[in-house]
Amino acid sequence: MLIGTIRPRETTTVDVEAHSLAEVHKVLQQRAPAGFELTDAPVRMSNGTTLLAAAGTFARRDGTRGIEAADMAALRAQVPDGWVLLHVRST
Repeated sequence: MLIGTIRPRETTTVDVEAHSLAEVHKVLQQRAPAGFELTDAPVRMSNGTTLLAAAGTFARRDGTRGIEAADMAALRAQVPDGWVLLHVRST
């Protein structure tokens, strides 16, 4: 018997502007949706200003649940669309 852990594979992007990298990071952390973590935040200088612009990508990290199956193929078949298999262990 195999036991797998799955979670939603959901991302969202937030655009922010600030005057420093520290401020960009602070604003992105404040705008993080519940259950999401910041995974990417490329920063660029806005044309004609001293502002930094960033597109922060957040990925869902909550909502895990367990699934069980007799073999790996059956376990993978239980993973719904939009979910990812994180971990597998045998009993």
